Amino acid sequence: MSEAPSSPYLIAPEEPLDLSQLPTSPPDGALTGKAAKEELKSVVKEIDELQRILYAHDHHSVLLVFQAMDAAGKDGTIRAVMSGINPAGCQVHSFKQPSKEELEHDFLWRTTKRLPERGRIGIFNRSYYEEVLVVRVHPEYLEGQNLPHVDGNTIWDERFESIRDLERHLSRNGTKILKFWLNVSLEEQRQRFLARLNEPEKNWKFSRGDLAERALWPHYMDAYASMLSETSRPWAPWYAVPADDKPFMRLQVATIVRDALRGLDLQYPKADPEDLEHFGRIRRQLEGEAD
Repeated sequence: MSEAPSSPYLIAPEEPLDLSQLPTSPPDGALTGKAAKEELKSVVKEIDELQRILYAHDHHSVLLVFQAMDAAGKDGTIRAVMSGINPAGCQVHSFKQPSKEELEHDFLWRTTKRLPERGRIGIFNRSYYEEVLVVRVHPEYLEGQNLPHVDGNTIWDERFESIRDLERHLSRNGTKILKFWLNVSLEEQRQRFLARLNEPEKNWKFSRGDLAERALWPHYMDAYASMLSETSRPWAPWYAVPADDKPFMRLQVATIVRDALRGLDLQYPKADPEDLEHFGRIRRQLEGEAD
């Protein structure tokens, strides 16, 4: 199993977290604005080249998981980082409120169906982690899941265990997992909500439930702290990326993805001697057609 790409935003496993101590804005001297956007183009270009080898190599898949509070920039980050990638090698799935059919299965079922096959990059915009975030903040949602038994003292630890087991299994079988928590501040979320209300072309982004969820911010932060600590592992790391500056955030995400692909030791397949001999005959045949 390959190790997690290094980053100042990598969450160490099993350590208690005080999310108020994690930065939401770039450090002094960091690339932001136009400079970050220009650097992002270069990183995305390399990701595209590496993805082509990933596809040809056909031994690994990559799963990128994005979780965040509303207005943190998940959609824009996915679009910016993956915009230069061959669409045939990339799959994006968004997970919202579970359907009736999905509720008739275990909480991992609907996302497991969408896992990327070898050679491709899969992206989860929200994921199975909603079951230890939104459902934890709103435990009444458990009633609709028809579980045979719910123990409020153990269910979250049990779900963390199930998630860890799944991610370890996927890693053993060739899936490189990278998980990004886009860490936006309460004040920056307020400003982005106002922009959605003040700019007609952004009105569609605002939901009537957004303010109700915002009022539960402390409860969400407690849930995120547990999630990050309990499920960040070397084979499936979490990165708490500062999200108040979008160009900086997108560059950090892209850099981590690029470094992870570099670490997979990807190679174009090499033809064996028999194939090379066959290719030689075909080449001579095709070259002879020009005579």
